[in-house]
Amino acid sequence: MTPLVTTGAAAARDGCAAGRLRVPGAQHLEAICLPDLTTAGTVPGGHTDPTDWAGLEAPGTVTPTGVPGIQLDGYFSDTSATNPTHGWRHDSQFVIRLPERWNGGLVVTAPPSTREQYANDRVIGDYVLSQGFAYAATDKGNTGPLIFQDGRRPGDAVLEWHYRFTQLTKAAKRVAAQRYGRAPSHTYAAGLSIAGYLVRWQLEHHPELYSGGVDWNGVLLTEQAPNLLTTVPPALRAYPRYLKGEVGAHEAMLAAGYPAGSEPLWQWHYQNQWDVLQRILREELDPDYDGATQAGTPFCPEGTGAGCDTDYDYATRPRAVHRTVERVSLTGRIGRPLVTLHGTLDVVIPISRGSDMYAGMVTRSGRGSLHRYYRVEGGTHTDGLVALQPTLVRPMLPCFHAAFDAVVRWTRHGTPPPQGGRC
Repeated sequence: MTPLVTTGAAAARDGCAAGRLRVPGAQHLEAICLPDLTTAGTVPGGHTDPTDWAGLEAPGTVTPTGVPGIQLDGYFSDTSATNPTHGWRHDSQFVIRLPERWNGGLVVTAPPSTREQYANDRVIGDYVLSQGFAYAATDKGNTGPLIFQDGRRPGDAVLEWHYRFTQLTKAAKRVAAQRYGRAPSHTYAAGLSIAGYLVRWQLEHHPELYSGGVDWNGVLLTEQAPNLLTTVPPALRAYPRYLKGEVGAHEAMLAAGYPAGSEPLWQWHYQNQWDVLQRILREELDPDYDGATQAGTPFCPEGTGAGCDTDYDYATRPRAVHRTVERVSLTGRIGRPLVTLHGTLDVVIPISRGSDMYAGMVTRSGRGSLHRYYRVEGGTHTDGLVALQPTLVRPMLPCFHAAFDAVVRWTRHGTPPPQGGRC
């Protein structure tokens, strides 16, 4: 995808304020004034990438439109080249959107999974832009199925995600100040899945940058179980036995945290997500497990032994592996208000092994007054799965909108949302 843009001096000649803006630290920048910054306007003009958000929204989702303003696309200096967007083949790409009618706020986000910077344009960007917020999104510094090749040490690719989110937040604040004559009065972090993990991490480590945040089905990474390396392998072992009707297989799935009632979702996740998720994350955090093999062997059968991710046992791995996971672990010590949403039918991050645990971590750290946690009955990891099971799964996007509005009221008007509950 290569959008047509107006940049630099040409933009200034056309009377577009975009040409005068600079993103601190950006190695490359392209700018344009657009009649509509939402996907209704950016899709026809080639200023977004619909493949980046495929599968994240429920069929028939309608989002707001009609937000004129400035779009900035570019990248920060980086040594990796996993992101091919715009033909740049350069990582640490970002997009910043600045609406004409600004409410003084900024929302910063990052993509779920290994997607790129436009992944949240529909599920987050359109809504917050329509509310008058400036919007900034990063690609996290590495994308695609080979993220584990970025960095020199295990865990470096994940650590870069933290850095790039922080980097863009600081830069976007300064860009907003250039555009509007003042810095944002309120800045929010928001994200789905692995980006939910990043929201938590930012509020734990850089609360000075944010007013608050919303995490949606956030990934839990901790040195102590549970974490993704302890929840996915049991599913890879038990599900094939479950398909065969073997005694105890269903109980094994439930014991691993996969909720009763979510069984119709298991086959799709076994075929499309559990295996690849386990292999990519394990290769990033524990590359020695399979020796010189890159990201293991897809769908290796249970009992294959060493190097097979189906047989992976995090508890028995060397202390060095646990120290690597500790480098990227959450603590629960948030420093700004956070609203957490999690679907009760999530079978990527089972709720009992994910946000239930994180809520407890926040409480034990003494930060419970800053946290609100809402379990979404019938919600699953992404709203796109509503199409597969429309009578079982419900979209979570309306709950995200409600959660975002709640954290804004909390931080702008001092009105905290109720403790706990369901959306």
